[in-house]
Amino acid sequence: MSRTRPRCPPTPPGYPAKAMTPNRPDLADFLRRSRERLTPRDVGLPEGTRRRIPGLRREEVAILAGMSADYYMRLEQARGSQPSMQVLAALTAALRLTEDERDHLYLLAGHRPPEGARAGEYLRPGLRYLLDRLDDVPVQVVSDLGDLLAQNDLALALFGCVCTVAEEDRNIVLSWFTDADVRGHFAAEEHDEQARQLVADLRAATTRRGDDAASRALVARLQAASPEFAELWERHEVAVRRSHPYRLVHPDLGRIDLDCEVLATPAADQRLRIFTPPPGGTSVLDELRVLGPQHRHRAAAP
Repeated sequence: MSRTRPRCPPTPPGYPAKAMTPNRPDLADFLRRSRERLTPRDVGLPEGTRRRIPGLRREEVAILAGMSADYYMRLEQARGSQPSMQVLAALTAALRLTEDERDHLYLLAGHRPPEGARAGEYLRPGLRYLLDRLDDVPVQVVSDLGDLLAQNDLALALFGCVCTVAEEDRNIVLSWFTDADVRGHFAAEEHDEQARQLVADLRAATTRRGDDAASRALVARLQAASPEFAELWERHEVAVRRSHPYRLVHPDLGRIDLDCEVLATPAADQRLRIFTPPPGGTSVLDELRVLGPQHRHRAAAP
């Protein structure tokens, strides 16, 4: 998701404008209990054979959050300085907190929860589990705003690698309206309809979010970068993308016809996109397997 935010976002109703005094005892207790509720398997770590405590170790949380074990230990012991917003964001991801739990963490630490930041900004373990097992068809996970969060090897062979693209640019709507190479991978007759669908779906997503900072920042960036997007946005068309066809022009395989089934999480902030061939078209999947994930053309999938 595009994480570009205004320097001074407005204060959401119900939250104080300035940082509060942290509640260190409750913060320490909440961190400890959140850590104990997770298992190594939940976060992709080996379980080992000599584990004597429930949940994750402090050192494991520190590694996942990218901080020193000593600093994290002080937080759980209600000592040390007030954690920064960056530290809280890292802990939110490391501890797999829900949106409500994330807000609770920020408030205990004496900070206003960031407007528009969602649990949907990191890949949920359940979707990661599905992604790892759906290896016979191309699969992607995207956020409600269109940020590409993950894709399997077949999707990588189909749409290309985004590993060299800055994280804030890994957005399928942004790619469509600002990168001519992306459109080049789609049949010309699909361009107008793809553009309309992308904008209508984004309009629905921003409304669900309550026009939050992340939504406003992405829309403003698109309006500044693309007159076409600005014109389509003014139409105020709304349509959630669910099932739709894809007519691709692959640089090695030529024309490819696929169907995309979109499965949304209950919160609708993450979507599993499964690409399947029409009846009788399974040979294209075999060709993609031959190409493999080492194929490095780039075409983020709108």
